[in-house]
Amino acid sequence: MRILALDHGTKRIGVATSDELRMMAHPLEYIDAEPFAGVLDRIRVLVREKEVGQIIVGMPRRMDGSYGEAAARTKEFVNVLREAIPLPIRTWDERLTSVAANRALNEGGVKRGDRKERVDAMAAAILLQSYLDSLGPE
Repeated sequence: MRILALDHGTKRIGVATSDELRMMAHPLEYIDAEPFAGVLDRIRVLVREKEVGQIIVGMPRRMDGSYGEAAARTKEFVNVLREAIPLPIRTWDERLTSVAANRALNEGGVKRGDRKERVDAMAAAILLQSYLDSLGPE
């Protein structure tokens, strides 16, 4: 079973998925955060199509490790997600994933205007790869 990662934002939600062996993360797409019913519908479709067994949601933290307003919004999102989708859902520290995503896209030669379309999915993939790496070999 694959793992789906969500990088929750106020405008867009980045989406990434693991391979079946849960070794590699791959950026998938982004979902517009509004309307919210559309977000849940799209996540349900992805769960079914990609045969997802677990969802990881990036939890924003400040550099000192504390939680702020963005974390409170993400917790609300996770609570709604848990009600809507009957899968194990956990949060994972997402500090600096957007910075790393922008850097990777820049180094990959993606033009600034095109990065906006890709950065959220890439941030979700970086988040997911961090989680997969923490699991170690099975």
